[in-house]
Amino acid sequence: MAERDVAIRDLIDAQPDAVPGMAGFLTQMCRAAVGALSASGTGVSVFTADAVRGVCAASDARSERMEEMQFVLGEGPCIDAFDTRTPVLVADLGDDAATRWPMYAPAARAAGVRAVFAFPLQMGTVRLGVLDVFRDTVGALSDDHLIDARTFADVTVAALLDAQESTEEAGNASDIGIGDAIEHRAEVFQAQGMVMVQIEGTISEAMARMRAHAYAESRGLSEIARDVLAGRLSFDRDRL
Repeated sequence: MAERDVAIRDLIDAQPDAVPGMAGFLTQMCRAAVGALSASGTGVSVFTADAVRGVCAASDARSERMEEMQFVLGEGPCIDAFDTRTPVLVADLGDDAATRWPMYAPAARAAGVRAVFAFPLQMGTVRLGVLDVFRDTVGALSDDHLIDARTFADVTVAALLDAQESTEEAGNASDIGIGDAIEHRAEVFQAQGMVMVQIEGTISEAMARMRAHAYAESRGLSEIARDVLAGRLSFDRDRL
């Protein structure tokens, strides 16, 4: 294993324990990446084989909101990095970024974020998600930070694929082998199914309706999901 890989794994292992399992490892990875990359926050989002997207882990509460905001709005560096399979490096969330992401860029800037760097988590044709790095100041990543960010991404991919292998050996395989890492997002997926039935539409249309409602009320997607599951919110009386 390369010396840089070992150093980054040591940084991750040195972080305080989070929750058990893969979700805990990813949280530790995000926290370690903040210091190593001179970032203000980091986040990892996963994308399942059927295109369901959800926040998986973040270094802090604001970074988690920045991740979730991309899914609520349906745009942002994370989504572009996943779709194009290439890093999306935005050193300034100013005018050009506002043109590219007319809803996400202004919202991120309002939260104090000035730069975002998104790195796909992939190996060959396998795509698992994206690592996002947030900064409160305008400016590009240095060459060393770029190398370290890619190494964090590679270490994360290796951990996710190891989880896939372990899960399959246990006879309990999931789409991308990180079921425990997205277990806490299950309520969003369950709510999608309920909304799909309510609007008599597709799963994609259900997510679009949930995102629109979250955006209109300036709330998180997970909050909307909990309201749907608890029966406090129904979309069958609010057809578009």
